[in-house]
Amino acid sequence: METLGNLESFVRAAQFRSFSEAARRMGVSAAAVSKNVARLESNLGTRLFQRNTRSLTLTEAGDAFYAQVADSLETIQAAVAQVGDNRNVPAGRLRVNVAPSFAYDYLLPLLKPFKEKYPAVIPDWHLTLARADLVGDGFDVAIGGGMELSPGVVARELAKLHLVAVASPDWLEGRKLPQTPADLQGQPGVVTRSTDTGRLRAWTLRSAAGETFDLTLDPAAIMNDPEALCGCARMGMGAALVPMERAWPWLQTGELVRLLPEWYVDLGSVSVYYSARKALPAKTRVFVDFLVEHFRTTMGSRFRGG
Repeated sequence: METLGNLESFVRAAQFRSFSEAARRMGVSAAAVSKNVARLESNLGTRLFQRNTRSLTLTEAGDAFYAQVADSLETIQAAVAQVGDNRNVPAGRLRVNVAPSFAYDYLLPLLKPFKEKYPAVIPDWHLTLARADLVGDGFDVAIGGGMELSPGVVARELAKLHLVAVASPDWLEGRKLPQTPADLQGQPGVVTRSTDTGRLRAWTLRSAAGETFDLTLDPAAIMNDPEALCGCARMGMGAALVPMERAWPWLQTGELVRLLPEWYVDLGSVSVYYSARKALPAKTRVFVDFLVEHFRTTMGSRFRGG
């Protein structure tokens, strides 16, 4: 019977098309991975990879074998990890992919209470704007909005992601406070571009009553970052549509005023993404539960625009 080491070496090498990368992910040497794969091929009596100096590709037999064992290996490893500690104490490195601004404002303040509760869990956070391949990149958890659910990944909502209209008291001075979206249409604004098309964004506002309105502002400044949008709005450069959670601190101090408080743009939600496997590691399970509970009880109003 094959060892888990042989099977994992094969599966990781197949996933990353590289013995070196498989070794790096497993924390062993490339020579060890190559030896394990060679032993597996010998035991099976067939070649699983075509090797040359530049590439590593699966043979037909290797491709068929990978399809049969890849998911099973993940399940077995998770079961072994969970059963191996009868106390089921959350422990080990917890690899998290998250955007820097979200981490600074919402995750880092939670790190101390989480560590006090689960001291054996070691946070291994990767702060980046790049979207993670949760399984392929070896992350336990990813946090963000609008991420596509790939096979084997599930999501739990943390908070709504709403844009709200804001402006500074200086900008509003001498102007009539907008009562309807039509009053704001065409007004000077701090706007942003679509990341897909490069065109200036027009947003669809919606109300609690289910009404909608397509709002376009006259560009006074164009920014591609929510903090920059808020900063320009605070300087009185125009009205702006910004994430509620970015505007929230300035709404509390009065440096920004919310316009059209019954209206907002619905961009979906911020969620925590993790593996759908049944035997989820305790470290992942407690971290997800910790985040969901915290956002549900204390953070919801900072994100909701309606």
